[in-house]
Amino acid sequence: MNKGEFVEALADRLDVSRAQADRALSAVLDIIAERMAAGEKVSFTGFGSFEVSERAERTGRNPQTGASIKIAASRVPKFSAGATLKGAVNG
Repeated sequence: MNKGEFVEALADRLDVSRAQADRALSAVLDIIAERMAAGEKVSFTGFGSFEVSERAERTGRNPQTGASIKIAASRVPKFSAGATLKGAVNG
């Protein structure tokens, strides 16, 4: 399912226009991204939580040449599924 299909399903479920559903979804995703960028954890009980994980600087290999390269430290988004979501997926 892509974003367009999701927006359509959301509009049908809420009985609103596709434009309203698109604005609502965009607002939710923007808020999650903003909070994560600020270093906060965003949790939805039963569904899961979004948080930022820190990756330390490390050494990697260039697959073409085999040469060692330095991979810079970075912050990466992380999602952990909640119990209700895990139960729904596992039937």
